Amino acid sequence: MSGTPEMTEKAKAPSGTAPNAAPSPRYEPAVSKREKTIAPRGLRRAFSLDDFEAAARRYLPKPVFGYVAGAAETGRSFAANRSDFAAIGFVPNALQGHVDRSQKTTLFGRQYDRPFGIAPMGLSALAAYDGDVVLARAAAERGTLAVMSATSLTSLERVASEAGSRWFQAYFPGDKDRVLGMTDRIAQAGFETLVVTVDVAVNGNRETDLHNGFATPLKPTPRLAWQGITHPEWLWNTAFRTLRTHGMPHFENLDVDRGPPILARDLIRSFSGREQLKWDHVEAARDRWKGNFVLKGVLSPRDVERARAIGCDGVIVSNHGGRQLDGAVSAISTLPRVLDAAGDMTVMLDSGVRRGTDVLKALALGAQFVFVGRPMLYAAAVAGAPGVRYAIDLLSAEIDRNMALLGIAGTSEMTQDLLAMPDVGLSHRMTTGQHP
Repeated sequence: MSGTPEMTEKAKAPSGTAPNAAPSPRYEPAVSKREKTIAPRGLRRAFSLDDFEAAARRYLPKPVFGYVAGAAETGRSFAANRSDFAAIGFVPNALQGHVDRSQKTTLFGRQYDRPFGIAPMGLSALAAYDGDVVLARAAAERGTLAVMSATSLTSLERVASEAGSRWFQAYFPGDKDRVLGMTDRIAQAGFETLVVTVDVAVNGNRETDLHNGFATPLKPTPRLAWQGITHPEWLWNTAFRTLRTHGMPHFENLDVDRGPPILARDLIRSFSGREQLKWDHVEAARDRWKGNFVLKGVLSPRDVERARAIGCDGVIVSNHGGRQLDGAVSAISTLPRVLDAAGDMTVMLDSGVRRGTDVLKALALGAQFVFVGRPMLYAAAVAGAPGVRYAIDLLSAEIDRNMALLGIAGTSEMTQDLLAMPDVGLSHRMTTGQHP
């Protein structure tokens, strides 16, 4: 495991120990048997998820990187996602002696090897070659899941069949016929969990995209061409490779029918109607859908109560990574209030997760699963599937190490008594829902 001294059976026994004696517990034999993670080319100086951003910044054209990394307006919610995690401390239990530790987690009756998965991210195939397939396949190979985004450039049918993806995130318009048609299409492809995002009535005000000249549809300009030329690895390995292998990318999954190409002049129908989406439309989809039904982007206990009333199986507490309403509270700050309203629904969380400590804090506060976004796409962009596997392994290694330091053997033991909540600030916001 990265950062842990590797000991083997041939290691020299401590002085005064018989050659065939059992190894001392301090050698952590269980740790020594774990597979060592090898960093792929381009990520050999990346030792945490935060390091992936710098690698992706060098690799991607500025407009594409800015789209992935950007936040709404002042970035206030984006910053709160990190600072609110940082405000929570730990109170570890000493001398617990847990050599064997497990991160296995059960979600909707299925067991996963990790307590975290990959969040849905739009235009993944623009940043990483075959990004939607890469993310889903790498997640499955590491015993977890990736949620496919509706604003993807790969057909949901292909990702379901080739990568075994079973979670799909939808943006529904306020049109019942289109909602039901899309629900049927997702079911026919074999997806088991439908995630409906509810915090995008309109797109957030992402001024970074305006400064970088990024828009959908893409508009060919000398500036955009220059960015491609000056980032030749992305130009050849992602852009040209995509055109050669798959042709011009289209918005494949925003509606029942295939959407327009990414260079189209008019995307009005594909992106229209979200402002009219209401609870009645979501309830109609819930009644139609036979699998697990999840709402993503809820922060209010009132919305959680309504989701529970219409029969949702779960919610993902999220402020969309700070990309939508600037000033929206962080997911971690409102999580306890959401749990009070959730009843027996499964409660998950995304937004701002970058460290193993973040995952464990969310679990301690009651989340049953956590999703990570941008760093996984950075990893896919720079190094493909090996990069995503490496990112997953790094985060898992952090969780394992932190579990040892906290004195727990399984993530189910991660409870709130292991946390130190601040006297002011975050704890106040968790009680009142206020955010300074």
